[in-house]
Amino acid sequence: MTTPRPIRIFDTTLRDGEQSPGASMNLTEKMEIAQALVHLGVDVIEAGFPIASPGDFESVRDIAAAVRDATVCGLARCNDADIDRAWEALARAARPRIHVFLATSAIHREFKLRMGEDEVVRRAVAGVERARGYCDDIEFSPEDAARTEIDFLCRVVEAVIAAGTTTVNIPDTVGYATPMQMHSVISSLVNRVPNIDKAVISVHCHDDLGLAVANSLAAVEAGAGQVECTINGIGERAGNCSLEEVVMALKTRADHYRCDTRIETRRLVPTSRLVANITGIQVPRNKAIVGRNAFAHEAGIHQDGMLKERRTYEIMRPEDVGLDRTDLVLGKHSGRAALADRANALGYQLSAEQLQTLFERFKLLADRKKEIYDGDIAALCEDQFAGLPERFAFAGYELSCASGQSPRVVLRVHQAGVETSVEGKSVEVSSVEVSAGDGPIDGIFLAIEKLTGIATVCRDFRVQAVTVGKDAQAEVTVELEHGGQIHRGRGVSTDSLEASAKAFLAAINRVALGPQARLHPQQV
Repeated sequence: MTTPRPIRIFDTTLRDGEQSPGASMNLTEKMEIAQALVHLGVDVIEAGFPIASPGDFESVRDIAAAVRDATVCGLARCNDADIDRAWEALARAARPRIHVFLATSAIHREFKLRMGEDEVVRRAVAGVERARGYCDDIEFSPEDAARTEIDFLCRVVEAVIAAGTTTVNIPDTVGYATPMQMHSVISSLVNRVPNIDKAVISVHCHDDLGLAVANSLAAVEAGAGQVECTINGIGERAGNCSLEEVVMALKTRADHYRCDTRIETRRLVPTSRLVANITGIQVPRNKAIVGRNAFAHEAGIHQDGMLKERRTYEIMRPEDVGLDRTDLVLGKHSGRAALADRANALGYQLSAEQLQTLFERFKLLADRKKEIYDGDIAALCEDQFAGLPERFAFAGYELSCASGQSPRVVLRVHQAGVETSVEGKSVEVSSVEVSAGDGPIDGIFLAIEKLTGIATVCRDFRVQAVTVGKDAQAEVTVELEHGGQIHRGRGVSTDSLEASAKAFLAAINRVALGPQARLHPQQV
């Protein structure tokens, strides 16, 4: 058999993925995702758009300095200021890459750039040459390539490769292409650009028509050697090519594509959960590869087939993506060892102290639930070890309400810096009572605002069950606006009101941390 052709995986979760509305991340969160991507085995991490804001510059700079086992990339337009700023951020990287781009389609040339073809080529070449003066690894993207005339696209690609581009990326910026068209574009570049062997062909597909993965795979079939994608497919508008889907398609259908990646596929589900938790963009239950139902079987015929031979209804092993075949049910009689093993299988590496804290919370939950599922364990881990400092911590509430009347809420919280203890046990040091609101949740929110002294506007409030059954834990996600910034919070409890209070306090804690200075790349 021939050796599989290697395909580079270029992850842009931290740049294009962050451009999903409401998905902005702070530096700590970006660093956590960057380390997860290294463990996952991605080849290139596009860490951000350095000139977009001080926050983006700092994140690219710090990730570049910390990551040694992957190429770190910064995005820049084809102008001197962008390219200089990108290199300033990437200078300490072990393997830096500058990614420059310039639109090439007729509609962009006429209405956005107001440039002719010759000027576009000149600007593209000048940008690549300036970037090449800083480092050897240069990527060039002709923005909106999928709608660019093929003759002009070939001309631009040939010119930027001659100027020093080592990777030429073909973006379907607006998700307009079809698989057959994308295959034709890549084939044309392979056959018509005389110096194409001097660069790796990449592809960057958006999912506006739901074809991002299909278009990326068509590009690979035609000769592309790099796929640009994001965890969970997040990104502008309808999102990007999903990393987990394209990787598992190449692995599962290796007989067809005869390609391979460096991705450690058993890390796909843990990485997916991490990104979903940090961005607040939850994965649909029926999402391929990493969705909760991706390896679930309910129909009797399917279950019968699975019992006789797994391959009758599963084309992949759940273990290969980081899932177990079935939920492991735990209860209040389970010990630390079983809990630690389950948490480890779900992708959580816990210290002895963290395990003890988790075990105590697990026991409290087990007293309130008959059965503990994998989703419950994951929720406990994420809720406990999210990594954000807490200025306000939920301590309890009392509530009385009736139809047509404002609720009466007594809320108690711990406050950092003023917490006291009696006989070694923490006691509530702050409490407030309100009789206002349109219902119990509104009353709790008003009580938290009064107690913390932080006024916000609730822009989104979502409740969903973590697992199954009438005693399932409720997961509440809120988005609050304060000072023109959106802050997310998440809370989990079998008591949906308690989960709501925890979610609201989590978002308030983000507000209390101070503003995260950042400008969206499109606002440059």
